[in-house]
Amino acid sequence: MEKNTTPIMLWNEQKSAPGSEDSFQPYLVPCLLPGDEVRGCVLVFPGGGYTMRADHEAWPVAERFNALGFHAVVVQYRVSPYRYPGPVEDALRAVRIVRARAPEWRIDPSKIAVLGFSAGGHLACSTGILFDQVPAAAGDEMDSVSARPDAMILCYPVITCREKLAHFGSFENLLGTRNRDEFPACSWELHVSSTTPPAFLWHTAEDSAVPVENSLLFSLALRACGIPFELHVFPYGHHGLGLGTKEEYSEIRVWPELAAVWLRKMGF
Repeated sequence: MEKNTTPIMLWNEQKSAPGSEDSFQPYLVPCLLPGDEVRGCVLVFPGGGYTMRADHEAWPVAERFNALGFHAVVVQYRVSPYRYPGPVEDALRAVRIVRARAPEWRIDPSKIAVLGFSAGGHLACSTGILFDQVPAAAGDEMDSVSARPDAMILCYPVITCREKLAHFGSFENLLGTRNRDEFPACSWELHVSSTTPPAFLWHTAEDSAVPVENSLLFSLALRACGIPFELHVFPYGHHGLGLGTKEEYSEIRVWPELAAVWLRKMGF
């Protein structure tokens, strides 16, 4: 793996959160395989409820997909106190940068997948829903590059705002409000269309933080629109397992291989 230790900033200017002294600036780090072979790429969005970015859902995941034969890019996006559309703009800008620099990084520009965990799954999903709705403009030549991912890998994702099924903290942190009447705007099972990319989803039936119905509802929405998808529900395991390194939940460790097979079937 060629891990670029110098972060590539997503924006040409400093971003700020109104009323906050938070100075975080979003960036990405390419984790590229050596050699001249052109490969597909997976953009990794770690989870954290839109309050943090979990390390165990970042670099180890990029390394795992490198081992499976894909280039990877870790995206460190804005979280609270930054609000919508800030994180979405970061995600879309990251897709544009990777696609624009695809020749330099030996990436097939038509084989770019987004992968996210929990709230990071919600953000990854947002790229497939909002790619042509949120401008995410930086005032440079990359603004004209498509921000639509070619595939989505959603790991125990936050999807729905339905009562008893929603992770309301993620919606509150993203939207900056506790007014649940506003949450359906970002409840992604309500916004699937014919242009939404294919998706691979996995969840555990035991997840009590983000119930499995989040993945089930999104899969049903994909089905209704004729979008290809693959869904795996593992019976055991708490929320936030990442790669599944804990021995008692070893059965979920197969998910990266399953996702890799799914990507290869689509030409990645």
